[in-house]
Amino acid sequence: MFDVIGKRRWFFLFSGLLTIPGLIFILLTPISGGSVGLQFSIDYTGGTDWEIRFKDPSVSAEQIKSVFGAQGIADAQVIATSDGYYEIRTKTASLGTPPPTEAPSASPGGSPSASGSPSAAPSSSAAPTPSPSGSPSAAPSSSPAPTPSPSASASPSASGAAASASASPSPSPVLGTQTLPTTGKFGEIRTALETALGTIDSQRALTTVGPVISQELTQQAILLVILGSIGILAWMTFRFRDVKFGATALIALLHDVVVVVGTFAILGTLFKVEIDALFVTAMLTVIGFSVHDTIVVYDRIRENKARHAGEPFEQVVNHSVLQTFGRSINTSLTVVVTLTALLLFGGAAIRYFVLALLIGIVSGTYSSIFNASPLLVVWQNWEDRRRGRSPAGRPARRSAS
Repeated sequence: MFDVIGKRRWFFLFSGLLTIPGLIFILLTPISGGSVGLQFSIDYTGGTDWEIRFKDPSVSAEQIKSVFGAQGIADAQVIATSDGYYEIRTKTASLGTPPPTEAPSASPGGSPSASGSPSAAPSSSAAPTPSPSGSPSAAPSSSPAPTPSPSASASPSASGAAASASASPSPSPVLGTQTLPTTGKFGEIRTALETALGTIDSQRALTTVGPVISQELTQQAILLVILGSIGILAWMTFRFRDVKFGATALIALLHDVVVVVGTFAILGTLFKVEIDALFVTAMLTVIGFSVHDTIVVYDRIRENKARHAGEPFEQVVNHSVLQTFGRSINTSLTVVVTLTALLLFGGAAIRYFVLALLIGIVSGTYSSIFNASPLLVVWQNWEDRRRGRSPAGRPARRSAS
């Protein structure tokens, strides 16, 4: 019979080798100002997300990135999606908020939005049906203008202006689900992209996350992890009527969190891999899976403790771990196979989300078997020594006779 608990020091040493490098890179994140360690996406730092598709399907992500670099935006990240769109993310502060995309004045005789200035009065003859009362304020009610402006009541020429605006082509064509920008920094980038790579066929999204929203997301993410951990500690303590079970499960959980976050801190330093809002979802999933696996082992420990009351606690725990070992491995292996398929064929949009899940579930399976249960034995032995009893985890010495 394999003695898992007796070799616990080796498993603790291996866990230290897994967590210490990642923990160092995590701590270097605030010290280095973000140049080393975790790299946060625009969900947490603020920035711009632009999703576009070109008419030419041969356009590559590297070509788009080079155009952004020529425009002075070297931090742009370009990700190709499975439906032909390119998701472009940048933290460059100079982009600011996307400019309004309504059409500017297209002709001297009319404007898309009616003006209330007196200089527009001579164009009142362009109205299809003049007001019987001759009052300027009656022009909107007697005019068949299709889209009156909220300020049209102050202008006698509102109907003529609206008619001329609807007849003239809009300088910002609506492609896809949104209007492509024509002014400001976004307009310059669009012009440069179309000049170098051809016409933009459609635009799916153009959003900017401000620093206030990103700060709120960061606080909510931290709060979610803290509340989840406290809830797990409380439930495990209530479920097993012993704080040792809840505390050791929480320590194993923190081990998994450090392994996943530390891995992404190393990947962020070496390969500029960023964490986004999906990363928090992955972490919460990993936390739940890790505790679920630990509960399976702890339930068996509780059953065997009552069934084999006279045996040392260390042997009871070792039997329980070996009895649940096959179930834990088989359950985790089915999830790992599915996540591996998603990682290889799921596309770039969810690649790092799946990677976080994969690392966390493998780590959670390991920590439930080789960390949580041995820690429970260490704590029980410490309590026995403190109370002046022989450690329950050590079997009684056999007499020489």
